[in-house]
Amino acid sequence: MPENFEFESGGAISTITFNRPERRNCMSREVMLEFEQLILRVRDDRATRVLIVTGNGPAFSAGADISGTKGIEDPVARQRIFAERNRGLPRIIGRVFDTILRLDCMTIGAVNGFAVGGGWALAAAFDFIVAAENAQFWVPEVELGVPFAGLPAEVMARRLGPWLAKEAMIVCRHYSAQELFALGMINKVVRNDQLMPAARELAERLLKLPAKSATATKHVIDGVFAGPRLY
Repeated sequence: MPENFEFESGGAISTITFNRPERRNCMSREVMLEFEQLILRVRDDRATRVLIVTGNGPAFSAGADISGTKGIEDPVARQRIFAERNRGLPRIIGRVFDTILRLDCMTIGAVNGFAVGGGWALAAAFDFIVAAENAQFWVPEVELGVPFAGLPAEVMARRLGPWLAKEAMIVCRHYSAQELFALGMINKVVRNDQLMPAARELAERLLKLPAKSATATKHVIDGVFAGPRLY
């Protein structure tokens, strides 16, 4: 059984839930290795046609654990501490993102709360985003003296476009779910208690489509906006 996730499968819809609310579902090395195994399990399960990913608690995911860098003013020291705490994490996250982008099944990010840094990038890697009305999105790394780079940054840049991506990733602006919906970056915003019903409603709608045609079209679109990349 997963230690940091809840996993529901057994039909056409699978659900992965980040279940580390006391740490805001942050992306530690151990968490992402476990997440990678679940994603691979979904990839290899021919019965799964739609994957929903969400989180328990106040956060969808707070991204990489940067708590050790807070209060340290020296940017070189911050970067060193961040690298030590997250050794090997960028490569693992790159593999996970690459696998998600190449899944044949449809993917839905059900953003239940804060989506921060890599957490926002993860949501952007899914085919569709449904967000609770209290969801907030931002990338704090540059503000903390840590570069935001790798495949998560590439995914966000391609999804958001250069000007919005720079505002989000360099200026570190906070966005509400409603703002991103208005910008066309979220498919739907719903009341907090309607998040999972809305995600499942979308999943059921996707299940009514011819699977091969939907998958082929998805990969054409992702070939334009995600670009080829192997980790």
